[in-house]
Amino acid sequence: MKILVVEDEPVLNKSIVDYLSSQQYLCEQAGNYKDALDKLSCYQYDCIVLDIMLPGGNGLQLLEFLKKEKKTDGVIIISAKNELDDKIKGLSLGADDYLTKPFHLSELSVRIAAIIRRKNLKGNNLVSFEEIEIDVQAHTATVNGELVILTRKEYELLLYFVINKNRVLSKNSIAEHMWGDDMDMADNYDFIYAHIKNLRKKLLAAGTGDYIQSVYGIGYKFSLR
Repeated sequence: MKILVVEDEPVLNKSIVDYLSSQQYLCEQAGNYKDALDKLSCYQYDCIVLDIMLPGGNGLQLLEFLKKEKKTDGVIIISAKNELDDKIKGLSLGADDYLTKPFHLSELSVRIAAIIRRKNLKGNNLVSFEEIEIDVQAHTATVNGELVILTRKEYELLLYFVINKNRVLSKNSIAEHMWGDDMDMADNYDFIYAHIKNLRKKLLAAGTGDYIQSVYGIGYKFSLR
């Protein structure tokens, strides 16, 4: 799951990113309005941690941009201003939750998980496809009740496939979701092929059908044949 942290205080930004990374999230950072707008224009996120007061603009303007572009990224506002008007305006513009500074990082993580579960997973902790079941809280996957040992990237790739089952996913969208900014440094998509090859091998060995289909010239689709 990919998170964007928009916070202009470097120490707090790093603390949030470090903590969420330890919770198995892929995190990107923005410290001002322009950088945040650039990222939101180019990428999609499972959840955005959004400060209201930013150099060059504010978080409410970013919410207006998301609303205008009909983006569905989850948003949790964080702000030192405990003012009802900000909270009401933020929620009316599409934010999913509001947290006032100072806050515990563990509470932020729980609220992010709740937003992702509500938006992407329809409120469930368990996501399934045929004989495959994924526990998004435990970060584990089972096949016919038996645990399958996956790397972090393999787990994220499987979850992304299952959430988007029966959809054709471009190599670019997979790369953006799985690697974020780091994908810009890649010369080609061979690294995606390697991860998919390893994931397919493990799933087949565990007894699943061959659900990962290559769509020539585009990307991949996870579905029954």
